[in-house]
Parts: sequence; structure tokens; C-alpha cells
Amino acid sequence: MEAPATPSGDDGPADGVGRRPRHAAAPSRARASWDALLIRRTMAEIAPLADKVTSYFYALLFVRHPELRPLFPPAMDTQRDRLLRALLTAAEHIDNAPVLVDYLRTLGRGHRKYGTRPEHYPAVGACLIGALSAYATHTWNPQTEAAWGRVYATISQVMIEAAETDGRATPPWWHAEVVTHDLRTPDVAVITLRPDQPYPFLAGQYASVETPWWPRVWRHYSFASAPRADGLLTFHVRAVPAGWVSHALVHRACPGDVVRLGPPVGSMSVDHATDSGLLCLGGGTGIAPIKAMVEEVAEYGARRPVEVFFGARNDHDLYDIDTLLRLRQAHPWISVRSVIDREDRHLHDAVRAGGPWRDYDAYLSGPPGMIRSGVSVLQALGVPARRIRHDPVDDLVVIGS
Repeated sequence: MEAPATPSGDDGPADGVGRRPRHAAAPSRARASWDALLIRRTMAEIAPLADKVTSYFYALLFVRHPELRPLFPPAMDTQRDRLLRALLTAAEHIDNAPVLVDYLRTLGRGHRKYGTRPEHYPAVGACLIGALSAYATHTWNPQTEAAWGRVYATISQVMIEAAETDGRATPPWWHAEVVTHDLRTPDVAVITLRPDQPYPFLAGQYASVETPWWPRVWRHYSFASAPRADGLLTFHVRAVPAGWVSHALVHRACPGDVVRLGPPVGSMSVDHATDSGLLCLGGGTGIAPIKAMVEEVAEYGARRPVEVFFGARNDHDLYDIDTLLRLRQAHPWISVRSVIDREDRHLHDAVRAGGPWRDYDAYLSGPPGMIRSGVSVLQALGVPARRIRHDPVDDLVVIGS
């Protein structure tokens, strides 16, 4: 279970924290804004105490509701980080309903793979409020508690309804057999999986993966190919320090092993309703979704200009350059430039030397630092923010771990 239920909500829930009456009226704009102010005050106060707050939250949850412990991974270090990120994301977008609802629907659908059920949300909400009230001693009062109750109840209902809707069409997870395992470098493997039933996704998205060696520990990996007629899925996995799942996939997995996949997530997909050019920046294994999107554009047959910049720390990191060069050879409107660069400076210089890019849709995938700096460079070059696309940087912290 990832950050179990992100905060936000509705009236002090008459039917229990975490469950808003299905047909209750939405809070007024004035109330929502006041609640947002109170929630942000709480978040600002607890920010320096984040580790203590989240540890106390889980202690409350597991003591009061020991039956929920099996939903969580054995080691909680990464889990605590995810909870805080989810809280901060919800607080940041609490007044931006479209962004917040989309974010929470994704969380709600993803929680199905942990076995989360609607009746779990009130327990999580009560323990969350208990932890916040214990540490937000300066800003906590009855009005703040009521605001958290309203926000949490509303948002948990969004997650519950998203899970219920998703459950009518798709399974909570897919089993997938390892078909091939190609060790490209000492720490990077290209792995192809065969899911046990159709797995619909878009090029540019990613999925959570659980191995049989680390039950209930899920990590995100991007699809490295566009959807294929044979239904096979390909991932690029780098074994990272202290990465339980990545090390298992790179150094332990073999053909015939079976992993589990969560539903596809991510909004970094190609808009085929336009003929704008594509500017793609990929770093390390972040080239995987870039390659998938370029393949998809090629399959659509549209001769859109595609400019790919492949940044790598060393020659080994250009492990899949040949695939991109074959795409360029088959489709002359595709350009591929590789840049060896330990600090992304040369990559950015190469991008600045090209262009102009103002009429291109830009896609970035790679380490969080590369994405942050890349966005700044593109905006300085005149690319509108609405045309710069990448997955949430916070998610990227756990992709590949």
C-alpha cells in the first residue's frame, strides 16, 4: 500500500473519518479555500518533523489496526517517504480540483493491488489526524481538525470510487512471465515480460512491479516499447544501491520467473491529434519511455519531426543507442544525438544549439535533477510550459529503485 490515502476532505464526517456521504453536496469555494489555508498551515508546521509524524502515524495505525499491517511492505523506509510526498502533493493542489482528482484517482486505482478496501480508509484517516494533532501543536485546533476531516473524507471518497470503477474493468494486478533477460551492462538489464492477460497501456507510461523475492515491495519502471501485437512488455532496469527490486530484476530474475504488475500510470504520452514536432530528452534508463514514444509515432506513419537527445554519464549508458539509430535509419525524419555528460551541461548545450523549439512538444525522462534542469533550459528557450511534459518528479525518485 503506497501512501495510504492522501489527506483532503469534506464536512467533519458524520459517517466516520474517510467516508463522505456519496451524495453530499461539495463544499463551497470559500470553505474549500479556508480549509486549504488551515491544511497548509499544518503542513508547514510539521515539515521539519516529517519523519517523526509519519513514524507516529504508522505506529498508531499498526497498534490500533494490526489487521492492516500485511497490506504494507516489511521495510517501511520508502513507504514513509511516499506518504509524506502524497500529503504534500494533496496540500499543494487542494484548490486545484482537476489536478487533485486526477492524482487521487490514480492513487485509488493503484491501491487495489495492495488489497485496500473502502473500510480501511476511516482507520487511516483517524490515525492520520491523530498523528497530525500530536505534532502540529501550534496550529492545531478544532477548526483545523474539522478541515482535515472534511478534506480527507472528500478525497478518500474520490479514491474509493476510482477503485470501484476500475474494478469493473480490470484486475488489481497482472501476473507476467519473464520471457527474455538481456544484461546490457553490469547493472542494466532489458527485460521482456508476457502478461497473463491483455495489458493496455500507452507509450510513455510506467507500471509498478513486484518480484517474488520481495513481496509487497513495488517499484515503478517505464515501458521501453510501444504496445505490441504479441502483447509482450519490455522494461529497462538499472540496479541501484540499496534497490531491492532493481537488484532482484537485474541480477536474479531469469526466463520463466513470474512477477506482478500494477496498472499502467503516467500522463507523458504522445498527442496524435497534432502534427507538432517532438523534442525528446532522455537520460540513462530514462531513454526507455522516449524510445517507446518514438516507436509509436513511427507506427502511426506520421512524418512528424522527432529530435532525440540521449544523455549518458559514460559509454556504457548508451546501451540502447543501436535501437534508436535503426529507427533513425528507417525514418529519416527522426534525429538521434547522443551526448556523454556527467553533469547534463553538454546535453543542455546541445539542446540550445538546436531548435528553435517553441513549436515542439517536449518530453523529458531521466533522473529528477536532469528533468528539473531540462525544464528550466527549455523554458528559457521559449518553449511554453504547457508543451513540456514529464512524469511527476517525486515519482521518479522511486522509479528504478
